[in-house]
Amino acid sequence: MNFSNLATDYDGTLAEDGGVAKATVRALEAFRRSGRSIILVTGRELAQLLEIFDRTDLFDWIVAENGALLYHPATRRKRLLTEPAPRHFVEELKRRGVSRISTGEAVVATWRPHENIVLEVIRELGLERQITFNKDAVMVLPIGVDKGSGLDAAVKEMKLSWKNVAGIGDAENDIAFLSKCACSVAVSNALDSVKARVDFTTSAARGEGVVELIHEILKDDLQSRLLMQREAPMATTFSNPRS
Repeated sequence: MNFSNLATDYDGTLAEDGGVAKATVRALEAFRRSGRSIILVTGRELAQLLEIFDRTDLFDWIVAENGALLYHPATRRKRLLTEPAPRHFVEELKRRGVSRISTGEAVVATWRPHENIVLEVIRELGLERQITFNKDAVMVLPIGVDKGSGLDAAVKEMKLSWKNVAGIGDAENDIAFLSKCACSVAVSNALDSVKARVDFTTSAARGEGVVELIHEILKDDLQSRLLMQREAPMATTFSNPRS
């Protein structure tokens, strides 16, 4: 069993408009029944996710807040992987007219076109924070915290090898974890910048693309995909797996 773990984004990948189709849920269930594991890697705050999706039992671990929070659905145990969001930062953003601010345990998020004001406040307050984009979403976290660092924490918890992890996503913030996976995949609705960085792109979009990938893994552990790439000299090859 080469690819024994699937790391997947939520919005725009598993989900469309916040919801996950029944066919996608069935595919995730089949993946789990095969003895494999699934890690959800999402930019959403945990409370938001638990409110809109009642099948978190499908995941061995959930990486939430774009890498800042680790959650174990089976035990409901959570662990903050970085320092909490600074209150004075949020208050200053509000004072400057930034609307639609969402604050998690560590992440502070808003929307374009407020990124310039966010950057100004970060500089003026002397905060060690970075901005990460997720399409129109603007997320602020401590430097070095992203989906890649969060997935790394989950992989260590599960004592997995990166060479057994396949990852799938759709947006800029997914590149941080996809680049760590032995096989990286974009759904067909993914941004072009993501498609350019992965091993291959599914023919279907969102949840149907995840179903497509799961079927390929369950069918032959992506061996057909490997063979296609060997026969096409110009095609990209799978990422060098980490030990």
